[in-house]
Amino acid sequence: MSIILKAFIYLIFFSLLHFGYDLTHLSFLKPFCGIDESIFQHLKMAFWAYLLTSLVEYPVYKRQNKKYESFWIPRFFSATMVPWTIFLVWYLAPATGGKFRLAYMELIWALVVSYFSGLAGGLIERTLEEQRLAFCFKAMVIFLAVDSAFLYIAFTYQLPWVDMFRLPE
Repeated sequence: MSIILKAFIYLIFFSLLHFGYDLTHLSFLKPFCGIDESIFQHLKMAFWAYLLTSLVEYPVYKRQNKKYESFWIPRFFSATMVPWTIFLVWYLAPATGGKFRLAYMELIWALVVSYFSGLAGGLIERTLEEQRLAFCFKAMVIFLAVDSAFLYIAFTYQLPWVDMFRLPE
């Protein structure tokens, strides 16, 4: 699957997770969908959207008879990094231009940043697929992916005291 197509599929999943809980109010969706507009919820949606996109991509990859681990380790790493890519790139606009004056400009920026994060994830994983990954790196990636999943689920139900988890003003 091309990186451009994967980023587009990721953007679709991200959008579904952004509105999924608000539209359905199904409680089992809370750990995966955004339940408010906080930074944390957007990071959580990015993580799960990237993993869902990778699940869609896996049958295509498997048909190419490539090694199982060369698929999942890079995708777990990308899924862990994509939310932080959103965080880093999103805040370029407020850091350089201040608060968005028009709501549609903020929406356009959000779409651009989300798509860009999907492209970045694809680039990271394609680069890692070509490398012989050390056991320690693989262990670290698995730890970070499992830790991310745990925190995104746990903090959905009980927020810590850290400012990052509060609703924006």
